[in-house]
Amino acid sequence: MKNILLIITILVFVFACNTSKKIVPAKNETLKVKTGDTIKISGDNLEYDVVIIEPGFGTYLAINAKPKGFYNQNFLENRNLRYVQEWNRRVLSPSRYNSNLYEFEINYRQGIDYGYDVNYKMYNYFIYFQNKYNQNLLGTRVPPN
Repeated sequence: MKNILLIITILVFVFACNTSKKIVPAKNETLKVKTGDTIKISGDNLEYDVVIIEPGFGTYLAINAKPKGFYNQNFLENRNLRYVQEWNRRVLSPSRYNSNLYEFEINYRQGIDYGYDVNYKMYNYFIYFQNKYNQNLLGTRVPPN
């Protein structure tokens, strides 16, 4: 459960990078799987990073997730916005929902272009999270992927 705390903490900080940095990756996206199944997601324009530390998520993403391009960015943004809204509602209701799962709010705002890769991996994390912890964020059947 402490991993969940760390994951949520990191997911909460979908943040803008310092624009004065001169880091330029070889590709538009950076994906690193390290010990403990750490995934680092960098947006196309390097303005947003998400780090997910969750055992099994890297394997899930590589094996079970729908391929990139299966969903369009608009679908992912809309779904992520709904997931984040429900997630944050659960954070604010610790007596009703497991506070070990929902510890910190996620700062994900409508109208900001986080890029396809950030949205794709966030969406897949929400699917993974719901399946792994038997949660249902939107009140509908969770795709098993």
